[in-house]
Amino acid sequence: MSTQAMGISLFSKTALSIAITLLASSAALAQAAAPAAAAAEEADSGMPRAKEDSVRLGTITIVGEGGKLGAGQMLNEDAVKGRSTVTKAATEKDRSTGNPFQALALLPGINTFNHDATGLFGGGLTVRGFNSDQLGFTVNGVPVNDSGSYSVYPQEYVDQENVCTQSVTQGSPDVESPHSGATGGNISINTCDPEDKRRVRVSQTLGGLKLTRTFVRFDSGRFADDKFKLFMSYSHTQADKWKGEGSAKKDHVDAGFRWDLSPDSTILGTVLYNRAINNNFFAPTLAQLNTYGYNGDFSSTFTPGHLTGVKGTAQVETGPTPAYYKLSMNPFENVVASVSGSFKLAEDTYLKVQPYLWTGFGTGGTQQAVLSETAFLNTSTGKTGAGVDLNGDGDTLDKIIVARGSVTKTSRPGVTAEVNKTMGAHQLKFGLWYERATHRQTQPAVAVDAAGNPSDIWLQSGQITRPDGSTYEGRDWKTISTAYQAYAADSISFMGERGLFTVGLRAPHVTRDVTNYVNENFTTAYNMSKGFNELLPQAGVRFNLDKSQQLFMNVGKNFRAPPNFAFTGSNVKLDPTTGQVTLVTATKAETSVMTDVGYRLQTRALSLSATFFNADFKDRQANAYDSASQTSTYTNAGNVNTRGLEFEIGNAPIGGFTAYASATLQKSQIKNDISALGSDNQQQVIATNGKQFALTPETLFGASLQYAVGPVYARVKLKYTGKQYATLLNDEEVPAYTVGDFDAGYNFGNVGVMSNTQLRFNVSNIANTQYRNSNSGTRINAVAVGKVKADTPAYYLGAPRFVSISLSADFN
Repeated sequence: MSTQAMGISLFSKTALSIAITLLASSAALAQAAAPAAAAAEEADSGMPRAKEDSVRLGTITIVGEGGKLGAGQMLNEDAVKGRSTVTKAATEKDRSTGNPFQALALLPGINTFNHDATGLFGGGLTVRGFNSDQLGFTVNGVPVNDSGSYSVYPQEYVDQENVCTQSVTQGSPDVESPHSGATGGNISINTCDPEDKRRVRVSQTLGGLKLTRTFVRFDSGRFADDKFKLFMSYSHTQADKWKGEGSAKKDHVDAGFRWDLSPDSTILGTVLYNRAINNNFFAPTLAQLNTYGYNGDFSSTFTPGHLTGVKGTAQVETGPTPAYYKLSMNPFENVVASVSGSFKLAEDTYLKVQPYLWTGFGTGGTQQAVLSETAFLNTSTGKTGAGVDLNGDGDTLDKIIVARGSVTKTSRPGVTAEVNKTMGAHQLKFGLWYERATHRQTQPAVAVDAAGNPSDIWLQSGQITRPDGSTYEGRDWKTISTAYQAYAADSISFMGERGLFTVGLRAPHVTRDVTNYVNENFTTAYNMSKGFNELLPQAGVRFNLDKSQQLFMNVGKNFRAPPNFAFTGSNVKLDPTTGQVTLVTATKAETSVMTDVGYRLQTRALSLSATFFNADFKDRQANAYDSASQTSTYTNAGNVNTRGLEFEIGNAPIGGFTAYASATLQKSQIKNDISALGSDNQQQVIATNGKQFALTPETLFGASLQYAVGPVYARVKLKYTGKQYATLLNDEEVPAYTVGDFDAGYNFGNVGVMSNTQLRFNVSNIANTQYRNSNSGTRINAVAVGKVKADTPAYYLGAPRFVSISLSADFN
């Protein structure tokens, strides 16, 4: 790859400089334009502000108009810790197919990428160096991280038209957060309530790569004595991949209601359903990138494919390299359902209750595999070697191409409950969280026809069986994860509510009960059950220096139980002498102590925040991920320190111009060497002490400049991502890059029977910048060290320029 391709283009540098200069200029103009007495007036007059949701736990709502500050990229805050929020006023100008990772991209601390511009294929995200599987993700207060691996799939959860706020708490999650795997902060996604008036909204999007999306939403308006209202929406989206063959197809349904039983008691409910069938993008190593080129992808033909069977002859089939694109699929279906209630029990005393259910089923990774006809389990002896004639030639001597993949089925019911009471200057919270997740992971195989089509992309129909009729399984795991948490907190106002002191304690407990049933790749059945718990205190203070300035500080301890795969696959080994299964790496809970110290200036004209943060990890979990096989390897990376500065600034509109910018400067350091298993099956020390932790760029900058007057708006967004490393040994680098987007729109108002008729135009990656991002989690070393083989990173590549147009209208 050329320096130009992987570095920062001259255009991008110049555009970023211009945007930051314009932001600084507009902020200065705003302050000059404000009356001298503005600082003595209410700081939040007319400005949007974050406020704790009165019904759902751990979520926020907006007070005021979200578009008045930083074009919707910012809210004024009163929290004792760093928190940033993007509102509907900003995301409604984005491409309608987008996902939360794209919506959050400009906020401080956020390092994110997507596999394509549409957002349909998902992507990756870190915050202050915390990977998405170390953060807590909630949708309407429901935890949505994978119950086994803590993975996050942003394209699955909700249509962006239905989202009101998306916020990130960069450091410690709130004390009531329902998470067992968040050593970093929390990301909260909240849908909008149904509209008060009846409305039907219809939107159609068209774009490059055959993108088409149809969205319809119905709002009932208030009825039943004005106490009840609901909404339902449906969307169908599909688009081709930007490289190679294949596409994404997505059907999505969101529904919600609000029932105001009385002025003091309210029930909210949502059901979010998603069904998607995606072809995967090929993630090359650097060597493969040089071989196949930037647009190299999975093979478009199934050659050499199947051989004609010959009885008595051992035949070995070889599939295409890279694999055939129809044998690298990601079909998945899931539902997130919840009901949230807030009920007045007594004066200044309320009960919040939220039962929920998360279910999901699907497969992923690359399914192309060559299966030996004698690789089957003999269930009588418990050993492999049983034969099955896969190609019908009358013998079991061959190795045949099949579709074999990782199938996951999850059922995750849970409930949170909290009593909060105000007593003078004290606001007390006492709560409980409980869930029991059943996570079933198998690896069946189905036949592949002569054209390379699997008999069932879901790997359910026509499963290949063993000689005794039981199903072939490359893995067969069942994990029951039982999690519960008690918490208590007090928020104490002082000096006439000028100051706020908070103290809290949560006590999460997680039990991983993992069963490996006998399968073709691990023929010893075993069960491991281990519990993890920790006491997690938090304390914070926020003090108003005057009506426009705040100081805040927060210190909190966080906790993450090991993922379920730490007890399976390559992370366990069988002792042949004792027959016992032991762990390759001892499983310890990851803990961190997070400190935020910050300053906020919040006037009528602009809002600014600056935060110093420090994160001290103990037993940091480094998880290396293979996207092709969907397998993960667990490593204890020991102690890690990350510290830095975050800045965020946004202004109120001046002559139609609104600007926003963020900056993150951070430094991470691994505090010890790491042991890795060598080819001689012995542990070897890797010299990682003093190295920068992977996927933690030292600099991040985001900027947005918008012009909006009357029915027209135009906006440019820029994001600079500094150099980062793909391995803990820092022996493979991910170069810096900048990406720019342009959005514009016009509101035609009433057109015939239509109202609020809007035309929206979106361009992603204006400069066609080429860049790469690691898709491999945390690899240790890209080059072999002694007897430890190379742990080669793979990369997703940045999508080229992409254009789309959307037309929407309301029918009342």
